[in-house]
Amino acid sequence: MRVGVGWDMHRLVPGRPLVLGGVTVPSPRGLEGHSDADTLCHALIDALLGAAAGGDIGRRFGVDDPARAGASSLLLLGEAWGTLRAQGYRVLNVDATLLAESPRLSPHLPGMVANLASALGVGTDRVNVKATTAKGMGWLGAGEGIACIAVAALAAPAGREA
Repeated sequence: MRVGVGWDMHRLVPGRPLVLGGVTVPSPRGLEGHSDADTLCHALIDALLGAAAGGDIGRRFGVDDPARAGASSLLLLGEAWGTLRAQGYRVLNVDATLLAESPRLSPHLPGMVANLASALGVGTDRVNVKATTAKGMGWLGAGEGIACIAVAALAAPAGREA
């Protein structure tokens, strides 16, 4: 078994949709970034790549590529996972925690889980997404952005066991 951890955060800005786990969440502000800035997908990509010792999202999908401007991070997740799957890795489970003061994310979590499971080609019983707040502390607590931490456990192909 191989385990990886991913962390991502983006500033909330007006004029952009808020996309998390491929779900567009009703909000007057969205996440700033080169792609759709889906912090949940970004953290999960880093967790998967970390578990496979495959670098990070910045090396895989750099912000210098104009073809990736506005890209769906859910599609980037599928692309990253496809590369690892082709190397023989299998998802055991993934778990993520979103940190956001607002909007309220709990009604949207089942859709996020379904999207992530689909992108990874696994059942929803292998994907968990939670949301919490920063209790008013710091820039997250002030509602200036959203962050996510994710963990991925993978079964490694022969010869790449931990």
